[in-house]
Amino acid sequence: MTESKTPLYPVYGQYGAKVVDFHGWALPVQFSGILHEHEAVRRRAGLFDVSHMGRVVVEGPDARSLLNRLVTNDVARLSPGRAQYALFCTPDGGTLDDILVYCLAEQRYLLVVNAANRAADVNWIEQHAAAWQMDAAVTDETFRWAMLALQGPAAAALVQRLTEADVDGMQSFSFLMDVAVAGVPVVVLSRTGYTGEDGFELIVPQEQAVTLWQRLLTEGEKEGVAPCGLGARDTLRLEAGLPLYGNELSPDISPLEAGLEFAVKWEKGDFVGRSALQKQKDEGLRRRLVGLEMLDKGIPRAGYALVAGEEPVGYVTSGTHAPTLQKNVGLALVAREWSNEGTVLGVDVRGKRLRAVVVPKPFYRRKRQK
Repeated sequence: MTESKTPLYPVYGQYGAKVVDFHGWALPVQFSGILHEHEAVRRRAGLFDVSHMGRVVVEGPDARSLLNRLVTNDVARLSPGRAQYALFCTPDGGTLDDILVYCLAEQRYLLVVNAANRAADVNWIEQHAAAWQMDAAVTDETFRWAMLALQGPAAAALVQRLTEADVDGMQSFSFLMDVAVAGVPVVVLSRTGYTGEDGFELIVPQEQAVTLWQRLLTEGEKEGVAPCGLGARDTLRLEAGLPLYGNELSPDISPLEAGLEFAVKWEKGDFVGRSALQKQKDEGLRRRLVGLEMLDKGIPRAGYALVAGEEPVGYVTSGTHAPTLQKNVGLALVAREWSNEGTVLGVDVRGKRLRAVVVPKPFYRRKRQK
């Protein structure tokens, strides 16, 4: 597979990046080391290149109606400057993708989608717009813009220092458009992220990406801002109990099974997958996504089988050593009767049976400032 490269690829080497193939993209798995980068985000701030994420604009007279029939959340609730988490479902209730929906203007929306699903998502939207005879244009802007994520407790003060916009007044899942940050024009500045920390995502024209990256790192040096890669992004999101598409979400796993009913708005009316999800809810879920904490020494890796006695009861979807907690933890899809907190299960680690206990998720929750 030919690797796509983000606009920041040419400067990765200056920061010591170790580059890997990620769904066809050449991306840094780490710069200074996963543990150092993880700690930087938890204690100070970290800067990520997330330009591989898909960015798709849907606009036109029927844009809101089209999206509202395609996603689980209620797009009609969004006003310009607000964003929401949502999911695309299959008719049988499986998950096609989890996305962010930004309301840019009346009948104009930006979708941030997973890199591996971008082409399929665009096709999915276009197919339904045609089938439902809706007047909405779908434009893939992924290669026009770059996207950076600045995450951590020092992020807000740093961004506020570098812009005249009112960053301090921004709520979570709100965004500003067409602002300057460190002298660089930013198309969208949103207070969103994927680390469990306060933070921002900055969408900029491709040609401005390197300048903004370098200025944020230079200006943030006294705050200890570190460039971060995919490795820390994964350990951070797992500690925060956030799902990763392909692990906790897939066409075989519904939003309800993944514990994401907060993003399913039943009262809004029909949407693709609604009847199947309603049936799951009415009949009771057969399996649930739970948190696991290892009792024995070992890391619960994705795909490891879970047993109760000799009975197979589920499998690990993601697992890691959680640096903040100094514990080995995982997320797992488990049969409902074995999903209660405090239940001890066996994890099949390369033929060895190790014990783990079901615990609440998220494993880590940041302290909110008063």
